Amino acid sequence: MKVLVIGEKCFDIFVYGDVNRLSPEAPIPVLIPKNVVTGDGMGKNVVNNLMALSKNDDYEIGFIHQEKAIAKTRFVEEKSNYPFLRVDEGEDDIDRINLSEDTINEILDVDAVIVSDYNKGFLEYEDLLKIAEHAKFCILDTKKKINEDIIRAYDFVKLNEGEFKNNYTEDQELLEKIIITLGPKGAKYKNMIYPSDSPKETTDVSGAGDTFIASFTKKYLETKDVEIAISFANKMSSKVVAKRGVVTPE
Repeated sequence: MKVLVIGEKCFDIFVYGDVNRLSPEAPIPVLIPKNVVTGDGMGKNVVNNLMALSKNDDYEIGFIHQEKAIAKTRFVEEKSNYPFLRVDEGEDDIDRINLSEDTINEILDVDAVIVSDYNKGFLEYEDLLKIAEHAKFCILDTKKKINEDIIRAYDFVKLNEGEFKNNYTEDQELLEKIIITLGPKGAKYKNMIYPSDSPKETTDVSGAGDTFIASFTKKYLETKDVEIAISFANKMSSKVVAKRGVVTPE
């Protein structure tokens, strides 16, 4: 099975430390760094999830991304896992995807395309439509406010609750393509709630959406059953939110 992920590449950096006092210069906490954890985020985290989920299966996973990676640095109080600040770098210097003949041929050659669009400038509306036009099966996870043409072009579109409100539609044809993630409550599809059968206490939601779309895609390709795929994605997502940082399910 060949799967291609298209989206932004990011480094997720977590600076964990102790907070025992406020700064004398301003009413802000003073963080004493103790530990730094660096991992992959955004589209690369989708790739990592697919690799973790398919390590015992015959999968070939490709990744098309921008040249220069984004860096997101979170400063976190270690004991409580409470984040004080996030610093994002590199978003102003992102090159747009080049949908060349070689890239289109790569899309045509795979069984499925996952578009992980964090709306940083790598993918424009025309790019989303062109990718869907050439893909055998394609699923979109986007932070953009999208139009109905894009929803129609994709087999599935994954949105969280806030993103769905931003892209609200009552068109039943379109709703059959939209999967809405609901955090610990599970997911919603075609007005039906699919609860997580093993909800965990949420420690960190970073990267949970990446896990969901990777898990859903893998299971749907194997079963062609939306309900089974959503249930599997719920289960895998519940595993990662129970851990700190951006991780993949075991």
